[in-house]
Amino acid sequence: MSFISCAADGTEHFANLRRLVASRWLVLAATMLLVALAPGLLDIPVQQPLLLAIIGVAGCFNAITHWHLQKTQAATANEFFSQLLVDIVALSALVFFSGGATNPLISLLLPLVSIAALTLPWPGVLGIGLVAVGAYSLLMFFYIPLPMPDASRATHLHLVGMWLTFVVSATMIAWFIVRMTRLIRQRDAELAAAREQALRDERVMAMGTLAAGAAHELGTPLGSMALLAGELAHEFAEHPALPETARQDIAQLRQQIGVCKQIITGLSRRAGAERLENTPRQAADRWLAAVRLHWHAVRPQTGSRLLCTSDGPAPSITADPRLEQAVLNLLNNAANASGASPLELRLSWSSRDLCIDIRDRGPGFPAAVLKGAGQSSFPPHERGSGIGLMLTRSAIEQLGGRLSLSNPETGGALARIEIPLTAP
Repeated sequence: MSFISCAADGTEHFANLRRLVASRWLVLAATMLLVALAPGLLDIPVQQPLLLAIIGVAGCFNAITHWHLQKTQAATANEFFSQLLVDIVALSALVFFSGGATNPLISLLLPLVSIAALTLPWPGVLGIGLVAVGAYSLLMFFYIPLPMPDASRATHLHLVGMWLTFVVSATMIAWFIVRMTRLIRQRDAELAAAREQALRDERVMAMGTLAAGAAHELGTPLGSMALLAGELAHEFAEHPALPETARQDIAQLRQQIGVCKQIITGLSRRAGAERLENTPRQAADRWLAAVRLHWHAVRPQTGSRLLCTSDGPAPSITADPRLEQAVLNLLNNAANASGASPLELRLSWSSRDLCIDIRDRGPGFPAAVLKGAGQSSFPPHERGSGIGLMLTRSAIEQLGGRLSLSNPETGGALARIEIPLTAP
């Protein structure tokens, strides 16, 4: 059974233990330098070989711990608790052979308690605190004294040692607290971003449920409209004297009804029988050309051109319906903004990413859209519901990609989709 309940995940304990090992190297180096130079410079009689041996053992233990961390890449609260106990034992051994509680270095027990308070749950903090207090108490009565016949010189050296110990303690505590505070702020930011993403996903799922219901409900009226349009076309065929423009209108009406039925069929298939993991793979340029032709069937009045700006054959991608819908949403937004001006689609790729640029010649994105960048929906307008960008961004992020919006200096608006070629 574990003595300490886990209050943080293994990743956090691993990061804390790495910081402890790094700070321990600095403390051991400073202590070894002090033991090696202080007796000769300050004329302090200490058992130098024994103290250096203790520092050497602590250094070997720290090296083993470093190697273990490199190998396992994980740590627990119990491991961190044990490491702090080893530090207390090593420091107590050094102080025992160099004056006990009269040695100012005994105050280095305080940073260890502070580190425990920052990193361990309360049982671990209580345990480290009790061990540190017990060690300090024992060293007040059991220690090997340093022979210092000159009392005034001993007092002066003690004050200097207290100052040095205070500097070391303050530095260790400040460094550890700064690092811990930065880690906590980073974790809070990640949690806030995860909460925002979860809220966006919930809204998108709700919209998807409504879309599936709407697709089911629209099937019947669209069937009736298709039947009526067919009867009208049959009547016009029996009366050749009727205007040709009316025939063209009926033909376009039937074509648009067919497109609507295809869209509804696709929605039903994606929501039910078709599995996203079974979607086919095809060359990116052929896939984008097919999406462009499908869009032109719905928006025949808007022109566009497709350019491939990378050399060599286009990579194969998964024809994910979510990516197709994201491109269609951006094309519709661009067409609404540019009016009669043609759109420009650019396809490029590297060894890792696929990039799709959709550019129009309209007035550009408003400042609110650039600031939000699809994070939330916008008020409905005369050409849409205001949720297209949010749905597009959500779909692209689900695929591991990124959506960026900008207004080029030459005018218009640019929407860029970056998708990794490997599965997210």
